[in-house]
Amino acid sequence: MKTGRLEAFTDGVVAIAITIMVLELKVPEDGSLAALAERVPILLAYVLSFINVGLYWNNHHHLLQATTRIDGRVLWANLFLLFWLSLVPFVIRWLDASDFSPVATASYGVVLGMAAIGYSLTERAIIACGGGDSAVARAIGTDRKGKISLALYALAIPVAFILQWLSIVLYVLVILLWLVPDRRIERILEE
Repeated sequence: MKTGRLEAFTDGVVAIAITIMVLELKVPEDGSLAALAERVPILLAYVLSFINVGLYWNNHHHLLQATTRIDGRVLWANLFLLFWLSLVPFVIRWLDASDFSPVATASYGVVLGMAAIGYSLTERAIIACGGGDSAVARAIGTDRKGKISLALYALAIPVAFILQWLSIVLYVLVILLWLVPDRRIERILEE
């Protein structure tokens, strides 16, 4: 199969997730700076989540640019990824409602970590479909960034029960790893 429908469906799910995230933000009770200041933590969680979802979309776009064909394994792996990304609006609502409780903060990491696993499964399914010498296989290589990301999520989840702020710092570190689009794929495409 070609990648067009998969790309279009992924784009739609990502757009809906981002839209739901912003629609769920509660506006301040009044027009004061103090009221706005009360909303800053959830606004920052929204920014963090927007960037996370955007990074997945961006890197997914790069990944599919290097993909020549897909099969059922790729479709299911991608659905697994999209399922977890679709839970991001829920978990940031929970962060807000629970005042960043340890369980909600850890759950945020579980959702992001499972999305990372979904992305990795999608990569692996694409490689299995295209072969070990495909452009994606050459670009991904050992996937050091992916493994580091998963390790940071695995660390951040239990840390959330002790120091929520440190857990959030670890989530931000994962973002910093991926902030620049995946140059591995761009390099292979330029060849």
